[in-house]
Amino acid sequence: MRTFNRAKILWSYLRGTAKVPALPVEYIVETTAKCNIYCPMCPRETHKQPKEDMADEIFRRLIGGAAQTGEHMMLIGLGEPLLDRAIFDRIEYCERHNISTLLSTNGTLLDEEAAARLLDTPLQHITLSFDGASKETFEHYRKGARFEKVRDNFVRFCRMKQERGSKLQIVLQMVRMPGNAHEVDAFRQFWSSIPGVDQVRVKEDETNLVTPEARAEEGGGRRCHYLWRGAMYVKHDGRVFPCCQSYMLDGAAVGDLRKQTLPDIFNSAEMQELRRLHAAGRSAEVDMCARCCTVIPHPLLVAGSLLLHGKWVRRAMPLVERLVYGRKLPKTLLAPAREELIQIERK
Repeated sequence: MRTFNRAKILWSYLRGTAKVPALPVEYIVETTAKCNIYCPMCPRETHKQPKEDMADEIFRRLIGGAAQTGEHMMLIGLGEPLLDRAIFDRIEYCERHNISTLLSTNGTLLDEEAAARLLDTPLQHITLSFDGASKETFEHYRKGARFEKVRDNFVRFCRMKQERGSKLQIVLQMVRMPGNAHEVDAFRQFWSSIPGVDQVRVKEDETNLVTPEARAEEGGGRRCHYLWRGAMYVKHDGRVFPCCQSYMLDGAAVGDLRKQTLPDIFNSAEMQELRRLHAAGRSAEVDMCARCCTVIPHPLLVAGSLLLHGKWVRRAMPLVERLVYGRKLPKTLLAPAREELIQIERK
């Protein structure tokens, strides 16, 4: 079923059809809107969020609708996942429906007990966010978090993963901004030396909140793959957006899981209109798309991503990034290039 679903998405994407007889392979699912720190580059500072978790009914409705076609659930959003008391159960619930999961955490709550509980789940991928290499810089961008505590939490978690022989993929990520760019080398050097870390990523700020004068770069007139393959963004209250950037850029929801089914949402009039404009090379007419800074991959990469199961795509992308940034593949595959990544080779 999943292979057939991907084939239908690929055919629709290549033809640029507005109606897709399939469902997304990926979703970004905001299981909680709660957070315990303040980050100036986070969209929740311009889009105020309630202190609420996603209701079980909404979550189960999503997983039930995506059970035959969904391949990857990124259980992240504008909240800290470890504040969601049901997060461990949600990971298990996805696994029971053969859907792999990803988390991203600020690390403040990743104590030894939480680390052990996470490693006991079938979680496949986790991003550990650490925006600086010094106490001063880190605590400037992560207000309410203590540098030493989060660093030690991450180091211990990576060590525990290594000791258990876990296959969990750990990425240490830093968002590069004007105030921390000078610490990129130190960040790479430190985290590349920690056993258990699989990738070290330095990512550009795509929110433009810290540098609002930044503008979206042209993607060569490419149609946005998110509109065909996902990841769709599901807010904690059940509203569904074409992607996470569409919400951050004040785009309208294209559906609501409390009232509609996934097929109805994915092929809503709003989604079909977005696909028509992108397929016609008129994405600049959509305000949120014109202001979006997210990379649009070359159609060859999009096509390749639909030939493989989502979990293998996520594992393969770092290799593609290394080849592109190592100049062994043309940069146009990921133009405009927005990330630098180090893959840690472990024997």
